[in-house]
Amino acid sequence: MRRSIEPNLDTCVKRYLVLLFGLMTVVTASAQFDPQIGQYMYMPTAYNPAAVGEGDMMRVSGLHRMQYVDISNAPMSTWFTFCSPFVIGKTRHGAGVQFLNDRYGLFTTQSLYAQYAYRQKLGKGYLSIGVDLGFVNVGFKGDSINLSKMGDEYHDANDQSVPKGSKSGMKFDMGIGLYYSTPTWWVGASYSHLTQPKIEWDEYTEVKLAGTMYITGGYHFRLKDHKEWVLTPSAMVMTDFVSWDVNLTLMCDYKDRYRWGLGYRIAGSVNILLGIDIINGLQLGYSCELPTNKLLLESYGSHEIYLAYGFDILKPKRTNKYKSIRYL
Repeated sequence: MRRSIEPNLDTCVKRYLVLLFGLMTVVTASAQFDPQIGQYMYMPTAYNPAAVGEGDMMRVSGLHRMQYVDISNAPMSTWFTFCSPFVIGKTRHGAGVQFLNDRYGLFTTQSLYAQYAYRQKLGKGYLSIGVDLGFVNVGFKGDSINLSKMGDEYHDANDQSVPKGSKSGMKFDMGIGLYYSTPTWWVGASYSHLTQPKIEWDEYTEVKLAGTMYITGGYHFRLKDHKEWVLTPSAMVMTDFVSWDVNLTLMCDYKDRYRWGLGYRIAGSVNILLGIDIINGLQLGYSCELPTNKLLLESYGSHEIYLAYGFDILKPKRTNKYKSIRYL
């Protein structure tokens, strides 16, 4: 009989009633998700293919996350994304690529996707529908396990369901998304692992990647009497319809260049975020996420570094100088 192994990325053990932009959503706890990042508002294409081409800017970005620093085999994730808008006749589109390298315990994941979005003018913004198509590779370092040293009745050195050597497998994968954005607010919904890939390592073991839904949104409040200040509350809800997590963030932007903020994850952590536009189009960000449970005594928290560069290639005519802090 083949045994199914599902990599455990994060576990939530609480129940909450979540209010997101007027939508009441109730989901129940204990979950496994794709890698999560605290600076999700700056890398929307990492979770939603419909966000490619947003803001009429060509962007290249990278993010590296070290989770639970000082804990052995703690998760470590690296993203690279590239996206650009383009025009065909009178229609607008977006295209991009996304690469993820993720390590968590003895598991490793590499994924590569091509992304496309069709953008339709609607009201003061654009409504986009997008898809990403690619491949995901999942590996397991079975040669790092030595059951013979366990010395108890629960571990059998001859257990065939535990891989004895390094294993890996690749499968086709895809995701879909919707995204609506204006100069002052945005909201999106996406679903990853639509095909729910099942990677078979051998006749005894396989890996199943569960589909996950993401709901994101945010709003820019430019202070009336102090227009150099912008407050941006945002949120991301993640669920596989069995379990869930929520990330709430409030960012403060000064003169469209300096940024700082605070975040809170229902799973049990607080996040401190900093950012700066080094030169026109070049953005640097950092976040430090500290667990609110006993993990705080065992690690130095989770740390992210984010770097991106973007420039306007469509050069639309503008009637004002407003700049969204999400646009580089």
